[in-house]
Amino acid sequence: MTDLEKHVNQPGRAKLVKNVREKINELGITYIYYQFISVTGRVVGKGIPADHWERTAEKGFQLVYGATANLFLDRHNNYIGYGPEAMELVGIPDPETFVQLPWDKRVGRVFVTCFRNREERKNPGGHLTSDCRGNLRIFADEFKKKHGLELRVGTEPEMMWLTKNEDGTPTGKGFSKPFCYHIDQFESLRPVFMKVIEYAKAMGLDMIQGDHEDAPGQLELNWTYDNVLRNADRLSTYRQICAQVAREHGLIACFMTKPFMGVSASGCHTNMSLWKGGKIKVNKLGNKKLPGVEEVFSYVEGGTNTFMPDTKDMQLPGKVGLQSIAGIMKHLPALTALGSSTVNSYRRLWDQGFWAPVYADWGYQNRTCGLRVSAPGRFEYRSVDSMHNPYLLGAALLKACDEGISKKMKPAAPESRNIYEAQKAGKDVKKLPLSLGEALDRLAEDDVIKSAMPDEMYKVFHWYKNDEWERFLGATTQWDLDTYLDCLP
Repeated sequence: MTDLEKHVNQPGRAKLVKNVREKINELGITYIYYQFISVTGRVVGKGIPADHWERTAEKGFQLVYGATANLFLDRHNNYIGYGPEAMELVGIPDPETFVQLPWDKRVGRVFVTCFRNREERKNPGGHLTSDCRGNLRIFADEFKKKHGLELRVGTEPEMMWLTKNEDGTPTGKGFSKPFCYHIDQFESLRPVFMKVIEYAKAMGLDMIQGDHEDAPGQLELNWTYDNVLRNADRLSTYRQICAQVAREHGLIACFMTKPFMGVSASGCHTNMSLWKGGKIKVNKLGNKKLPGVEEVFSYVEGGTNTFMPDTKDMQLPGKVGLQSIAGIMKHLPALTALGSSTVNSYRRLWDQGFWAPVYADWGYQNRTCGLRVSAPGRFEYRSVDSMHNPYLLGAALLKACDEGISKKMKPAAPESRNIYEAQKAGKDVKKLPLSLGEALDRLAEDDVIKSAMPDEMYKVFHWYKNDEWERFLGATTQWDLDTYLDCLP
């Protein structure tokens, strides 16, 4: 069978498809968004009436391959990744991701896995390698089969709520004042974040905490960590929720990394750990009926955390954790292209006065390093911002950990000093790439991280991001005008 046929006929899927039909009928859903994730993390796809659920679950829908690259043109007016002569992908829904949209309960949402067209002469019905979400599932399954370990991830998505003019353009101001952790400023955005939390809970995010950060209108809301794929799905869902709440409140939900200089940027620290075993727990939402299938409201918990210390030194992870750190440290320059994936991302890294993670070092709770052990049992990859694609980054982190564990790598000693003071004392510490162009060069040299973007995925990513970098280099900005316009003696 082809990859597509195997996916449709996998054990237990028929029952899941039936469960979705029951939810459709129970909730009165009449329309469904079938969505996947583009190279930049955008949500793309199609809408189909719910009457056609069973047929679409079996046969899927077709959409141009170029949708995986947002169907955007490069600076030479060529479609990125795929031209108009390319065939159409087949999107097969994953019924375990079906949930109702809380802002319009007539509509449901389901993620899909993308496959090559059935009539392709080469690898018909094969996994579409430019489907970043499909790739992450494959790599997570391979990693678990090889090591018996599951990557669990928790993200800290900072973003800003900006005001806008009557014509919809940004005013250049955040809604609140840049006072970090001030409840008064948090309270000023209460109608916004309470609506976000309401919608998030209804779509399977177990919200656990939140605060006002130290940029204008900047909030961070967190949910319970989970396996790497489900957490990536929830981050994508969270972005959709914020966009909807912004429409309702006349604001802009800004995930751009650095819209303001002189204040903190929006990072998305990624906390990770590798586990053996565990069980699935369903968040039943009290006595309410679930507005989606149980799997959307499920979290994995328990098991053995292999990152926990296995010596008396509680600041050092266990053997598997140290090996994983070594793998990630080796590949930090290439990983930066995925965690800091836009031109604007490097405004954050240049503005070092705001705890920007620019040094390729690690330590225990040391925020001056690119990687830190944030608590016993987990570590935090810091050179990642709120514009990143979590599916690409998740796959790359799996590849880096795989090399560290497979080769039994050992990291250098952790740094406990402020990295800037350590440098003054003579320590030679390499910086991470400080531009998108440099990061793309480091990625091009790193076969391990590139393997997280197999075949067409790397082609699409490099094409898209290299074009972005070249557009920036070829653009005249306001800075150019301010600096050079009055150039007469």
